[in-house]
Amino acid sequence: MKKYTIAAVVLTACLTALSFALAGEREYVPVAKTAGLQTVYIESVEQRDHQYRLSVDQVEWYEGEEATRMFLEREGDAEMEGPPDGYYVINDDSTLKTMPIDDDAVVLMQIYNRTGNIAEADIVWDEQITVEKFIELINLEDDLQLKNFPYHLTVKDGEIVRIVQQYVP
Repeated sequence: MKKYTIAAVVLTACLTALSFALAGEREYVPVAKTAGLQTVYIESVEQRDHQYRLSVDQVEWYEGEEATRMFLEREGDAEMEGPPDGYYVINDDSTLKTMPIDDDAVVLMQIYNRTGNIAEADIVWDEQITVEKFIELINLEDDLQLKNFPYHLTVKDGEIVRIVQQYVP
């Protein structure tokens, strides 16, 4: 009898793990800082010479202990012990820069309005979409306003080759 109980528990655990994997659910993992990575807010997008171009405002993005350290360094007189949501953004230079998006760029989203009903928007970590879908979403005016999210861009040879939406709580 005990063997069957253990087998049932193991089977249930495996099925639960499989269902989470199939649903794409996982815990949040910060974007790794790599060469060519820039964190930005997107001001606008345009299409010129059959190529999309993003006009962006580059910022400094900090998370965890690094965010707390930068927060206390810059906001030391605040009554808080650190940033309220675990991240801190510094934007000392609001100069806009325009960069082309590579036709084969990888775009990874965390949350967006998939169904047309904003109440159904949920997190799917690093969901890959096309550049065309990203352009459609970034220009969409709804309650989520995707331009309000920071994005991590990987730039190679002056072109954006990867766009990762940063989820903010």
